[in-house]
Amino acid sequence: MTVAIRHDFRSDTITRPSPPMRNAMATAEVGDDVFGDDPTVNRLEITAANLFDKQAALFLPSGTQANLIALMSHCERGDEYIVGQKAHCYRWEAGGAAVLGSIQPQPLNNQADGTLLLADIEAAIKPDDSHFARTRLLALENTTGGKVLPSVYVAAATNLARRYGLACHLDGARVFNAAAMLGVSAASLAQPFDSVSVCLSKGLGAPIGSVLIGSTPFIAKARRLRKMLGGGMRQAGIIAAAGLYALEHNVARLSEDHANAAILAAGLAEFTELSVSAPDTNMVFVDVAPAIAVPFSAYLAAHGIGITSAYTATQQRWVIHLDVSRDAVEAALEVVRDFFSKG
Repeated sequence: MTVAIRHDFRSDTITRPSPPMRNAMATAEVGDDVFGDDPTVNRLEITAANLFDKQAALFLPSGTQANLIALMSHCERGDEYIVGQKAHCYRWEAGGAAVLGSIQPQPLNNQADGTLLLADIEAAIKPDDSHFARTRLLALENTTGGKVLPSVYVAAATNLARRYGLACHLDGARVFNAAAMLGVSAASLAQPFDSVSVCLSKGLGAPIGSVLIGSTPFIAKARRLRKMLGGGMRQAGIIAAAGLYALEHNVARLSEDHANAAILAAGLAEFTELSVSAPDTNMVFVDVAPAIAVPFSAYLAAHGIGITSAYTATQQRWVIHLDVSRDAVEAALEVVRDFFSKG
């Protein structure tokens, strides 16, 4: 018998729209966004562009499509982008850049803090030679596995890319978490990049949608690609309203998630069988002693605690979001204590 999840730490994508967000969706002004006349979509795009101090933005159904369109806007068939092995747009998006864009990825090893070594980036840039794919783009992600990229590193990496004539894309699915952790504006984190993708349904509580942000010519090309890839939507203001509400109401509260993640990490770290990495933002990663990994995961599930195990039960990810309160964290820790008290 499957036990219902009472406290869901699996991802920050599982949030439910709040009653005020649902009301915003129900009362949204709509038009036909493919014709460009949905007023709520237009407001969302203008708001997003202004938040990131860029010229224009494009509303898209998903972060995967936002990243794919960014890559296809920067690169032509046979071009190459440099990216981390753990980056979402390389590892978790079904190879779309290669399959649909004919763009070759050049993956590099991520360091423990999510960065790519500058020497590795420079070594991966191909010479102008007909034997090689043309290196066109550096793609970074902030946050990566909940880790915030240091701003000094981002400046060095993007400056290196510029010296070789590369464009720079930021997968900023959780860039507002990074901004909250650093105490800076999201615009400052986006400034070194030509384009930024931002997820509205990760941490911000919207049920669907991402925005891609960049220059006016870049977004014009991206809009054509959105149509080509089946991302053009009609009365999309109904869902854009949720994204607009999220940007206006759910950004400032992200520091609460970070505080709850720190409390969770400290509580889990009390047990020697659990090795816990101190979280930067809203994600807590736990290595579980192999001898107890399977029964521990089963015990959590049997008591309604939803988590994600990465590949094996010895690697757990706990994610805090607006539907996980301080009380939920304490309830989950009580289940953990019960497990260890039973020996």
